[in-house]
Amino acid sequence: MPQSRTRMSLLCPNCKKLISGSTASCPFCGLSKPSSRFKNNIFSRSISSPEQLTTILISLNVILFIFSVILTPTRTSFNFSPFSFLSPSSQSLFILGSTGSIPLFQYDRWWTLITASFLHGSALHLIFNMLAVRQLAPLVIKEFGPYRTITIYIIGGIGGFALSAFAGVRLTIGASAALCSLIGALLYYGKSRGGVYGQAIFNQIGGWALGIVVFGFLVPGINNWGHVGGIIFGILLALILGYQDKRKENFNHKSLAMICIFATILSLLWSCFGAVLYLLF
Repeated sequence: MPQSRTRMSLLCPNCKKLISGSTASCPFCGLSKPSSRFKNNIFSRSISSPEQLTTILISLNVILFIFSVILTPTRTSFNFSPFSFLSPSSQSLFILGSTGSIPLFQYDRWWTLITASFLHGSALHLIFNMLAVRQLAPLVIKEFGPYRTITIYIIGGIGGFALSAFAGVRLTIGASAALCSLIGALLYYGKSRGGVYGQAIFNQIGGWALGIVVFGFLVPGINNWGHVGGIIFGILLALILGYQDKRKENFNHKSLAMICIFATILSLLWSCFGAVLYLLF
């Protein structure tokens, strides 16, 4: 009696449909070699819901903020003014990766274009930005998918900070450049999609963009160049990457997001390594 062979099955790493492990391409989305370790691994399957990605982003910011506060505790501001309560020292923020024309052009710390998006100058600064992440990220994930959202957030933050550095902003931090890239992506989405829903998104997010620009001009110390740069890069990235109604997320989108994730992890680990060396020596 011939020995029967077990037919392996798996979830396609791109469309999540159940397929045969021996198939040359997914019959649902067309992904070639879906069982390949390069395409079907823990990283390509890591994001299961918008809430998970939003929680990861917020958690990274909170962890880096706590680290920045305890790095130089004697210089941390503990006064009870809401604008400066629990403010890490400028030295702590520089060690962990604040960016701007000084770190980039005088010290060649180009990795700070990534790390600066995860650092904040006070508890209030952190709270405001994380509330905005909680509001904006789920909508961007819904319309663009989680992997394109990661790319827009990371590269948009890099672009906003790069523009501000070339404009002469000496030192800067905060998630607002990356947040503005999400705003830019949603502005493009609303205008491109059109219709009642698209126009409603455009009008609502346009109010966010206008409010951020006006707030930046009224309050001293705000990096308006970073905000404007983030919006511009968000629009450009949305144009290049597309959104779900036009083009579903594919393996190329995931690959680009993985590059952004690895670059972010390496940059944050490098900044923390420098902070540990500072504490030890």
